Amino acid sequence: MRNSRFVISVLTLLLKNPKIFLIALLCGGLFYSYEYFIARDTMSFMGVPKDGKEVWTRIFRNSTYMVGYSDTRGNPLWVVYKLKSVDKNAHHLKRPDGFSADWRNLGLVTSSDYTNSGYDRGHMAPNHAISSLYGKEAQKETFLMTNIVPQKPSLNQKLWQRLEEIELYTFAPKFKDLWVYTGPLFSSKTVRLKSSFWVEVPDAFYKIYVGVGKDGALSTISFIIPQNAKPNDKLEKYVSTIDEVERRSGFDFFHNLEDAIEEKLEAQVLLEPWF
Repeated sequence: MRNSRFVISVLTLLLKNPKIFLIALLCGGLFYSYEYFIARDTMSFMGVPKDGKEVWTRIFRNSTYMVGYSDTRGNPLWVVYKLKSVDKNAHHLKRPDGFSADWRNLGLVTSSDYTNSGYDRGHMAPNHAISSLYGKEAQKETFLMTNIVPQKPSLNQKLWQRLEEIELYTFAPKFKDLWVYTGPLFSSKTVRLKSSFWVEVPDAFYKIYVGVGKDGALSTISFIIPQNAKPNDKLEKYVSTIDEVERRSGFDFFHNLEDAIEEKLEAQVLLEPWF
């Protein structure tokens, strides 16, 4: 009620004072232009992923990672962040006490939606890597529910965690910058958490890595890992192509690259220099 009264008061003030209204409109336009044309591109590699015909996302930009969020699925459909080499012996920050609802999602998904669901709250932008590189405040942002997907405990705590460690300690040191895109993939059958109507359960998850060498040379590798992956499986078993990730996710990645380079990178399956 108080929030409604506040909004009504602000709207009344703006309507009674046209100059204030025009200034507010101008500031809003400038902010949106900065966000849309400048800020988002600095936090993605070769363009923000383009939505396909059957997918639509709202983009939430945080301090160290960016999200393409689906309100209808209650999942981030893509998350992008950048890693660099980090000292493996560096001090590890303590995990925050819990997960936080994201006001940009209007509070529709909260931590309690996952309670007794049988699924872990799986990070897309990883807690450990982000905290190691960017500190405590950035770490807290990874505990926003708009960064969380339902993952089976056997995946989240085993194979997925192993991949997150490898990307930070094995992949990142090989390059000047390592860009990571990650998100869930869904089958044609819609399954939602038994504890929440808002959250759809993914069938699998993807990771796309783009390594940028000191000379600017690009190297890529991608994975598609199903929910039922066995904890001790070799990661090489799940190497895929970016083309396949695009087909299953509905997104167009790296669309600002020259077409010939994009087509080559997205079709290749190379284990070197990654493994």
